Amino acid sequence: MLLEKLEAIKQRFEEVEKELSSPDAMSDMKRYAQLSREYKDLKKITDKYYIYKNVQSNLDHSKSVVANEKDEEFRELAKAEYDALYEENEKLEEEIKMLLVPADPEDAKNAIFEIRAGTGGDEAGIFAGDLFRMYCKYAERKGFKIDIVDVADGSAGGYKEIIFDVIGEGAYGTLKYESGVHRVQRVPQTETQGRVHTSAATVVVLPEADEFDVDIKPNDIRKDLFCSSGPGGQSVNTTYSAVRLTHIPTGIVAQCQDQKSQIKNYEKALSVLRSRIYEVEYNKRMEEQSRKRKTMVSTGDRSAKIRTYNYPQSRITDHRIGLTMYNLQTFMEGDIDEMIDALQVAENAERLKEGVS
Repeated sequence: MLLEKLEAIKQRFEEVEKELSSPDAMSDMKRYAQLSREYKDLKKITDKYYIYKNVQSNLDHSKSVVANEKDEEFRELAKAEYDALYEENEKLEEEIKMLLVPADPEDAKNAIFEIRAGTGGDEAGIFAGDLFRMYCKYAERKGFKIDIVDVADGSAGGYKEIIFDVIGEGAYGTLKYESGVHRVQRVPQTETQGRVHTSAATVVVLPEADEFDVDIKPNDIRKDLFCSSGPGGQSVNTTYSAVRLTHIPTGIVAQCQDQKSQIKNYEKALSVLRSRIYEVEYNKRMEEQSRKRKTMVSTGDRSAKIRTYNYPQSRITDHRIGLTMYNLQTFMEGDIDEMIDALQVAENAERLKEGVS
């Protein structure tokens, strides 16, 4: 029964609240971080529980009045109240069921984006630049902050590769569905004949791993310094401020040259390295979840063609959920909420149906 389940969650919430406020809570920072996340998730459900319990009580009262009241006018008022409460109760139950679907613990994290030009030559690089601008506009709308980590410019504009952080509460949970191959169909800026070409860019979205998620031993990291090749004023190509880190056990590499300070570049590169190491295990879980649910909405498969941007028809089609929209111009200006909402609804519906996290 739903009320029994919610009562058990409320009890767990009270236990976590008590543990967090204990003097020993800060002695284990990893445990403290886990408890803080659990507290935040449980509070959302507990708050709904109190509202739901109150509605249930009022429903029972209205039902009793309708059944026992002799005054016809009073009975009609009670019946109207009962109908309104019943509708509210149904809506609350749906909201609570969605909240009871186990959340991805990574959703609250910052996101690390990697956009790379794919097939299509110079046009692919220009498209990678268009996607970066789109995500910047969207981040601005949501109040997220963009922090560039590393850039390799395209020869005709845009980027061969750009890596950046999206910083803000729930950034990863909001943007994780963007991972995959994005395909564009348009007349290239580099083409004079007016023929429509198809190009592609790959987007990878990672949850930013913190030091509690991945334990990297200093002896397992090789640090190489080199001169920055991007923007940075007089220090470019004269100061060894750019940092490349290699995780020796896995061979995973991360670098940063966006900052003038070697220390800041090291910190950013370490953050990306940690997230890439974490991604290996995380993607195994994502792929297993996708197999269980037989869905492509949430997957670690970078090669999956997820979306097509057709400029002649002003059309965007997401192939995972079969959604087509005809607002390409505003979409590329960062108005992508409708698409992201639809993807989240599809994913949550799958999770609710299958009963898996």
